[in-house]
Amino acid sequence: MAEAQPPLNGEPSATTTHLQTGSSPPDEVVTCLKNARFLHLATCDALYPHVSLMNYTYLPSSPYTDHPTIIMTTNPSSKKTINLIRNPRVSLLVHDWVSPRPPTTSVETDDPSSPTQQHPRSSLANLLLNLNTSALSSISATINGTAKLVEPGTEMERYLKEKHLENNTFGDVTAEQGPSSGDGGRGCYIEGDEVRVVAVRIRDGRIADWKGSVKDWRLLEDGDVEDDGPQIPGLPNGASNHEQRP
Repeated sequence: MAEAQPPLNGEPSATTTHLQTGSSPPDEVVTCLKNARFLHLATCDALYPHVSLMNYTYLPSSPYTDHPTIIMTTNPSSKKTINLIRNPRVSLLVHDWVSPRPPTTSVETDDPSSPTQQHPRSSLANLLLNLNTSALSSISATINGTAKLVEPGTEMERYLKEKHLENNTFGDVTAEQGPSSGDGGRGCYIEGDEVRVVAVRIRDGRIADWKGSVKDWRLLEDGDVEDDGPQIPGLPNGASNHEQRP
């Protein structure tokens, strides 16, 4: 007799789930990419993943790419750059949740070193917390792709860097938002003469919501035909289908 399985908090997602295909990411992913400020970039060498918080720019297409691409910049001697050279396969995480830490139910203590010590919340934090309970909180999107360091000094590099700067140049912010809401490190992470431009060709991904629902998606390659037929079980996000792609 088979052992009873523990109850799930969401639907099973160890294999490809509710796969949809198309020439561009799903609308909710594109909206999330247009609205979010940063994303998390996961690179990997032979042993451990390395995660970085990144400014980014989403381009549905460009004069140099006819497929959806995410642009970032990186220090040429950084850990992520070294990882990208060794292994161009990357995963990105972007979400539209605001993330102030809500108050806990723990008993307050006078010990300042205690993790249960409560601190006054700013009006901005309270605003974000209230927003998080509204319809604004929706999804997180994992995006898999292949990264390329753009050749320095080329027209392609100049074009992509210009687009990236345009997308990460913001207007004035209020005093309450603070300096961290300003250029987001644009001056050193994007404008520096030594930074390298990274172009990630989007391959596939997964959408998850706060209810535990998941939905996989994959971009059609040249010659592919959109097919809504039966799904073939595989690894999460269709990894088995793309493992051998360059």
